[in-house]
Amino acid sequence: MREATTPALRRKHLAAEVRDAAAAGGALLLPAFAVERTQELIVDLVDLMEHREIPTAPIFLDSPLAIRATEVFRRHSESLDQSVDATRLLNSPHLKFTETADESKAIMRLSGFHIIIAASGMCDAGRIRHHLKRWLWNERATVLLAGFQANGTLGRFLQNGAKAVRIQGDEIKVAARIRMIDEYSGHADGAGMASWIAARRPIARGLFLVHGEEAAVAGLAERVAERIIPAARIYQPMLDDTFELAVPEPRVLDADRRRRLAPEAVTRLDWHNEMSELMLDMNDRVAAAADDRARGVIIRRLRRALQETA
Repeated sequence: MREATTPALRRKHLAAEVRDAAAAGGALLLPAFAVERTQELIVDLVDLMEHREIPTAPIFLDSPLAIRATEVFRRHSESLDQSVDATRLLNSPHLKFTETADESKAIMRLSGFHIIIAASGMCDAGRIRHHLKRWLWNERATVLLAGFQANGTLGRFLQNGAKAVRIQGDEIKVAARIRMIDEYSGHADGAGMASWIAARRPIARGLFLVHGEEAAVAGLAERVAERIIPAARIYQPMLDDTFELAVPEPRVLDADRRRRLAPEAVTRLDWHNEMSELMLDMNDRVAAAADDRARGVIIRRLRRALQETA
């Protein structure tokens, strides 16, 4: 369960992170989802700058989809929260759109404090990966993760404290500050979802719990079982499960024959992740060796280990 928050408290926490990033003197990278999360961040950042709660700096929105979404928000700002002057904030001179690839590359020539908002929010695709490759090795930079990072994503590796990561085939040491702010999530927490489910009673045939990590789905099932709906009517499908719904009780149809992954492999790291981690560990060990002779010893031992398994 997330702690309760308010827009004022959210902005206060964001301001503290931005001030720390500015003090470090490098770029502040904000991986963000293109629709709604990005626009909320822009509004809060500009508002904080106007009230001099954070240093003034250019805010580069480097995501074609987020730019198009922001234009929609601009056109329909009168439909948004009337307590916020979204029209003015989304048209701030501090906000810079970088639509083309050349404009995006030009940002990489900047030094000093500036803010880059780019997709994807979990760092697994999009232009944010180019900026991470440019800045992750730099201790002056800050990466502020503004939402949930799924298992196996680059964002989760960074959140978990990875010392090095691979981006576009290159090993990148992580020296940047990795920070997390969880107050821009667009999702309800467990209590909120349980209340939403309860409001839809009676649930006559069944409740399907999907789109969540195994522990979270199991926790929600335990929260609502019996109190809101009988446990026997709660379903937790795995990848590739197919259910027959035109029957009194939903049932799985021949799941094993169509399953692409074993159930225990879903949402877990696979050999690709283990291989990347091994390569990073080998490079670290070789780089930390006292001299070239010691490095040669490590490499020969690795070769012998490979030959023994051949």
